[in-house]
This record gives sequence, C-alpha cells and structure tokens, in this order.
Amino acid sequence: MSAHLAIDADTPPPSVADDGVWLRCIECGADHPPFDAVIYRCPDCDGLLEARYNHLPTFADFDGTGVWRYAEALPVDGGVSINEGATPLYEVPRLTDELGLEEVLVKHEGMNPTGSFKDRGMTVGVEIAARLGVERLACASTGNTSAALAAYGARAGLEVLVLLPAGKVAAGKLAQAALHGARILELDGNFDACLDVVADLAAADEVYLLNSINPFRLEGQKTIGLEILEVFDERYGGVPDRIVLPVGNAGNTSALYKCFRELVAAGELDPDDVPALTGVQATGAAPLVEAIDAGHDTVTRWAEVETIATAIRIGNPVNAAKALPGIRETGGTAIAVSDEGITAAQGALAREGIGVEPASAASVAGLRALRNKGVVDADERVVCLTTGHLLKDPDAAAAAGTDPEPVAATTDAVRSLLAD
Repeated sequence: MSAHLAIDADTPPPSVADDGVWLRCIECGADHPPFDAVIYRCPDCDGLLEARYNHLPTFADFDGTGVWRYAEALPVDGGVSINEGATPLYEVPRLTDELGLEEVLVKHEGMNPTGSFKDRGMTVGVEIAARLGVERLACASTGNTSAALAAYGARAGLEVLVLLPAGKVAAGKLAQAALHGARILELDGNFDACLDVVADLAAADEVYLLNSINPFRLEGQKTIGLEILEVFDERYGGVPDRIVLPVGNAGNTSALYKCFRELVAAGELDPDDVPALTGVQATGAAPLVEAIDAGHDTVTRWAEVETIATAIRIGNPVNAAKALPGIRETGGTAIAVSDEGITAAQGALAREGIGVEPASAASVAGLRALRNKGVVDADERVVCLTTGHLLKDPDAAAAAGTDPEPVAATTDAVRSLLAD
C-alpha cells in the first residue's frame, strides 16, 4: 500500500481537531478543515482530497439500515435522505455456471431511490452543502448524477443546475432531472467539456460542485463496500475474492479502495483478504484501462469517446489518481469490452431477472472477458457491481430485447401464432 495513501486513526492536525474529520491531500499530504470553506482540491498543490477521521469504526459500531447505518464512518451523522442504500446482492446461478466460477453475485445499485448508486453520494454531499449554507448545487452529468442531484436537491429545498452533453443523455435520466425541477443546460460538447465548465463555475463560488471530485460524495459511495462485505460474510463467510465494477469517473473504484483501507486500519479486514478491484470500461471510452495496460500513474484524456454505455462515456476520469492505486494495490486489473459484449451481458442479466442499463452490464461483460483470458480463476467468488436500473435507458433496453409481434384480437389468431 502506498505510503501517501495510507490510512491511520491518529489524532487530527491541531487546526481541525474540533471536528474529528478533516481533508487530506493525497499528493502533498496537506491537511485542511472540512467546513470552514468550500474546497474540492488541495489549495497547496491542486491534488485530490480525501476525508479523514480521528476514529475508524468497526462493524460493531453500525446500526440501522441503508447508507446511514454507517454514520460512524461518514463525515456527518445524518443526511438529506430518501432511504438510499441496502440494495440487493443477487445470486445468479446460470451466470455462475456459465462462467465456471465458485460464486458470482450481483450488487444491484439500480435499486436505489432514483435508480443508481449516485444516491449514496448525494445523501452525504447535499447534507454537507446544506451545512455549508450554499444556495445552488451543480453537476456535469451523463445522466445519473443529474437525476440524483435533482432529487436530493429538491428534498433539501436547494436550487439545482445540471450541465449535460446535448443529445447524449438517456431519456429516463433526463426525465428525472426535469421532473425534480433542476435547471438543465445542454452543452454542445461531451461530458468532459461539461465538467470543465461546471468546475470553472465552482471555482468562482457560483455553484457548489457535486461531481465525484467532491470528496464527500465518495464517502457516501464507500458504503457500497461496507454493505457487500457485511452481507457476503453473513451468507458465505469471509469476503469476496474480487469486485468487478464499471468505470466512468472512477469514483466507485476510489470509494471502495478507501473503504477497504479504513477497514484494514481498524483491524476489521486482513490486508491479504482485500478484494481485488477490477475496473471495466467500454472500448470506445477506456483511458483508465489504457493507463493500467501501459503501467502509467496518470491517464491521458481521450478527446473523443463513444459507447452505448452512456453512463461511462467519459474520456477523463477525475478520480484516476485514487483509482489506479486502488486497482493495482488490491491485485486487480482493468479491461475494455465492446458494446456488443455489453449488450450480451445486459441480456444475460435480464434472463436472471435483473434489469440494468448498459453501463451496469459492463461489469459482467468484463468478468466474462477476464474469465475467457484465464485472468479470473475458477475458485474465485466474485461480486459484480451494477450501477443503474434498466429504465434509466429504456431505448437501449428495447433495442436489446425481443420485438412485439402483431396479431389479431382473437383467441384463434393468438393460438395460431403460438403454434408456428
């Protein structure tokens, strides 16, 4: 584990001791108070920030259900909530047999209130925004972030601004943001261009940014890892060998890695048992996979990205500096998969009764590809993270499914058709 990413439970720096929580730069190690001013990056070196605590809780400290079961591991003790978290961990027996693995499970984050994992981050992030006294929340989005921010912002009574790439956001997600009352701006550029603009607005204090560069967003998302480990141990004993997840901005990869590091530091997880974090991108948007394959510590921004998996159509993952060590230091890997492979995996999940949007199915497509390459061993117990619900992208679901068959409105006509 890299020294500059090590987690400890030491007492906080004197300047921030009163809060019991502070922000530390992962690059230069500088510490900053969390609530005195709005910051997203280190003021000293522009590095990414992480929330740190003077108390690292054990599983015995947790109580209740959902994201706020884990309040002792979060920067605040409650949030703007719509009962997020506690999502299912499904068994998928046909996929398990097909892949020839000891166990394959699917953690379906599409069962959150707005239909994606983003709700976990927003319940924390919007609460922080309310405590900071900001008035306008904002994000760039491929769709799911905008839907979640619009819902949680509405719940908190705050103005919400979302910047979307014109013509690139699935109908289900756009409808959510609109219905929850967000102000929607469609920019003539891709997601990365939208993030550039909203970051400029945040730097000028015109908005409070709630993309995953905000370290408090990732604190909510690390509860995915806590839930997986608790439920897996209760059912099967131990921890999964591997967690496979889609990668867009790499927020979940970063959040899960931080979750595991904190559990190791608290004595709740043996360092040798940390699940291998395995990232999956689409071949048309795979800058993080490129960096892993080349052995680079940074990603090179892809100016043009395209994939059916709109939620991961991102060419410049802002959390790469956190995610790359997370993949490497847990013994994981990363792989790019085709749109055809993603659609096939979406269908395989649907045949198990699990409906997901294309980006979610990337995790299963990646597991298939890695199993075929012999990277994943037969005795592994694997959790695939699916990040968004099927109805987020109804057009993609319809295109991947069966076609309706016209028939006359008589019993004999139906019987005749069924006999063919």
